[in-house]
Amino acid sequence: MTRTLTREQLLALAEHIENAELNAHEIGKVTNDHPEMTFADAYDVQWEIRRRKEARGNRIVGLKMGLTSWAKMAQMGVQTPIYGFLADYFSVSDGGVVDCSKLIHPKVEAEIGFVTKAPLHGPGCHVGQVLAATDFVVPAVEVIDSRYENFRFDLISVVADNASSTRFITGGRMADSAELDLRTLGVVMEKNGEVVELGAGAAVLGHPASSVAMLANLLAERGEHIPAGTFIMTGGITAAVPVAPGDHITVRYQGLGSVSARFV
Repeated sequence: MTRTLTREQLLALAEHIENAELNAHEIGKVTNDHPEMTFADAYDVQWEIRRRKEARGNRIVGLKMGLTSWAKMAQMGVQTPIYGFLADYFSVSDGGVVDCSKLIHPKVEAEIGFVTKAPLHGPGCHVGQVLAATDFVVPAVEVIDSRYENFRFDLISVVADNASSTRFITGGRMADSAELDLRTLGVVMEKNGEVVELGAGAAVLGHPASSVAMLANLLAERGEHIPAGTFIMTGGITAAVPVAPGDHITVRYQGLGSVSARFV
């Protein structure tokens, strides 16, 4: 894994990007100043942002995958999805309120969340192991918010920016993954009462459990794994829909109820 950043550059970038998130202000993509940055560098920055949050007393409450559709990967010219972490203050209760004044240009995606009951280790983690290690699945809505100007970025910049993570809402009902066909599970997103997106679980790497397996394999590259009891958002089933103050989002999941939130 090639690295190009010095320790000082790494710490400065982590502070710069995290301040943009905490203060809700846009920045230019970090590869403008560091064009030689690699994926290893970008994950180093992300893990340093995670360390900074934990040092301030925030808890890491989950992980998320991004770029989990083959179409999106082809569009971005990448071979693999990316991951980020979820901090405790990202969590919004079902039917709750998301304060847009703390965000820059939020968008929402419908996802399926997994909660593990056994640890998962890569490399070579596969769907069968994921399903055996899954305690339950739960519907989730992710609010993404890139800190980069006009949502313009390259992949290395977005990894450093914790994969655009900012808020998530879980709700609906928990279910045993064995009771559901997660590939054909249908999702309908409504914004202010109008249907804006439709999708099915297969939009996520053919099966949402593939996303969890890929996460375990990506973490293994850093000597990390997915512990038991981890909440994982597997990636957008639908395209990301922009939201603004006054909007109300409801996502209905086949057999799993619905998740909703208001934006103020």
